Amino acid sequence: MAVTDPRSSSPPQHRLSAWQVVWWFGFVSLAADMVYEGARSMYGPILAALGASGVVVGLVTGAGEAVALVLRLVFGPVADRTGRYWSLTITGYALTAICVPLLWFAPRLGAAGLAFAIVMILLERLGKAVRSPSKSALLAHAAGAVGRGRGFGLHKALDQIGAFAGPLVVAAVVAGASVWAGMAVLAVPGAIAMALLVLLAVRVPDPSVYDESAAPESADPPRAWFADAVGADLPPVFFRYAFACALTTGALVTFGIIGYHLTVDNLVPVAAVPVVYAGAMAVEAVAALLVGAVYDRVGAKVLFVVPVLVAVVPALALGGTFGLVLVGVAVWGFAHGVQDSTIKAAVADLVPAHRRATAYGVFAGIQGALAIGGGAGAGWLYDRSLPALVIAVVISQLVALLLLATTLSRRAAA
Repeated sequence: MAVTDPRSSSPPQHRLSAWQVVWWFGFVSLAADMVYEGARSMYGPILAALGASGVVVGLVTGAGEAVALVLRLVFGPVADRTGRYWSLTITGYALTAICVPLLWFAPRLGAAGLAFAIVMILLERLGKAVRSPSKSALLAHAAGAVGRGRGFGLHKALDQIGAFAGPLVVAAVVAGASVWAGMAVLAVPGAIAMALLVLLAVRVPDPSVYDESAAPESADPPRAWFADAVGADLPPVFFRYAFACALTTGALVTFGIIGYHLTVDNLVPVAAVPVVYAGAMAVEAVAALLVGAVYDRVGAKVLFVVPVLVAVVPALALGGTFGLVLVGVAVWGFAHGVQDSTIKAAVADLVPAHRRATAYGVFAGIQGALAIGGGAGAGWLYDRSLPALVIAVVISQLVALLLLATTLSRRAAA
């Protein structure tokens, strides 16, 4: 009986092709993004409606990003140590699918409403931390067979279709009913995402069969938990790259602050804020596809565009006219699209295949450490001095650009 190589480019008929796996992951993310991006588009107005100040909005949204990033330091090593990539992915998506619709209860809890909303937002972001290292490691296997830039780019583009549709659904419900009804309706795409994810896990229990770089390697020596969590054995070039990217993540103002700005400055009606966010998500999709394809052709030097984009966002997105804000939101969307797709593809190229979940966790942890400070700092400066915020972001991005340039030059010379 003929034996089929499990890593051949022509998989058996009973198995999905590598491209089909990438598409399936994309459809899962499409539905899930309708949930958490639909909610995220309204976090600023939701917190404002519950009595939060600009500082609180900045702190909560920054802390949310930090939770989603820093705690991957825990869940990345857990995935690599246990091999429970699918279980962690499903658990993380379930947290998001449950916590977002529960925001419907916030205004019904009186004085406790703000605290409840903050907890739900942070738990939703915890779901991102639980699933992301495992999901990225699973996706990297399939994407490795089709080109990681294109694979991650396509996944992000499908992801962004949901990120575009979710805020529009929320906007329609908010306009016809209330902000809180807009959160409740997101239970529907959440249920669809969970069903698709479980079906994919059943069809493809081991995506590593698509990835030639995931061939069995010699066993690693035992590591202490702390050493594993901080990626003690990951290459130095990975850490330089991670810190350069973290500077861009921390300095990119959250949409919570942009939405808060649109609301408190009366630039748009509250129901229009998700529509603005949906536009940013459409730009993210284009950015992911475009830059992902360019990455496969020219390599990581395409990422030099990110610090430049991040540097101009505050002056535009926090401007005094709606037109200026729209331009800034488009730039924000482009920068965010590259940060959440092509930057991840480069991580997979810097570390061994069997350490990718840990690397994604460490990478996100470094990003999150700067995200919480960046979010709180941006909110504090927004309340006091917009020019100071603009200057602080520009300086941070000059440092990021220099560090990224030196890191990539050292990698090329190695």
